[in-house]
Amino acid sequence: MLRLRCKSREGTHLLQGLNDVSSIRELQERIAALTGISGPMQRVMVGFPPETLDLSNGEATLRDLPIKSGDTLIVEEDKNRQNTAPSPASKQCINSQTESTSPIIARRVVPADNSCLFTSIYYVVEGGVYDPACAPEMRNLIAEIVSSDPTCYSEAVLGKSNEEYCAWIRREDTWGGAIEVSILSKFYQCEICVVDTQTVRIDRFGEDAGYTRRVMLIYDGIHYDPLQRQFPDPDMPPMTVFSTSDDPALVQALELAEDARRKRQFTDVNRFALRCIVCQKGLTGQSAARDHAKETGHTNFGEV
Repeated sequence: MLRLRCKSREGTHLLQGLNDVSSIRELQERIAALTGISGPMQRVMVGFPPETLDLSNGEATLRDLPIKSGDTLIVEEDKNRQNTAPSPASKQCINSQTESTSPIIARRVVPADNSCLFTSIYYVVEGGVYDPACAPEMRNLIAEIVSSDPTCYSEAVLGKSNEEYCAWIRREDTWGGAIEVSILSKFYQCEICVVDTQTVRIDRFGEDAGYTRRVMLIYDGIHYDPLQRQFPDPDMPPMTVFSTSDDPALVQALELAEDARRKRQFTDVNRFALRCIVCQKGLTGQSAARDHAKETGHTNFGEV
């Protein structure tokens, strides 16, 4: 994999999922997704003094360019290049092609195993690495951070003593929430946006910390899943780390949450009636679901 960054007027962004056999077209699509500058309008430079890269052959590979892992690409919009306007007869066809070939924000489902929050955050911050075995390590990380600062993480904040909390969060049957998201946002130095499908709102952790990176999760009242940008080209890996200036990604995430709300793909934690999909037991409310999960290990619930 190539470790590349691109710098534009919007800030510096991490270019994920590229290697030396990735095409120039893939590079341009990744840059366009981060900066909003379409491929034909991109002027990409590298080195010092900066030299403009020849991106005319979209099928050529990145090994054909004078770039190496660790480079920062300088991206500008070349206003001297004008996109060719489509004829009226072809506009409808082009619009439909654009809709079908545009990148989308999508949910990546992870298991409902009491550790979905930790699995989801690890997945997005690591650039799309799915590893359900990461949960114990992340739980221990949170416990160490909390125990190292008992003043900041007091009983008033945690709802239990510092020592009790550290023992509690290390257990594999406990669920993570806002406290854990906040801690991991600081640790990974990135904004974590949690999109709620019931209220169709975004809770942004680390929003005022000046981070340049953003990751996104979707939350249905009980379960967390990671969100990622998927590209039409099946060979292009999904993008999980975004620039904090990438507002279109947030808009698409809210649209995804609104669609889930219309389909009632959420759990009202205050008034919901549940049925355990494993044993078919009827339950009422979040606390009953938590207790049932702790007693039985069953974590697959459906709203009645």
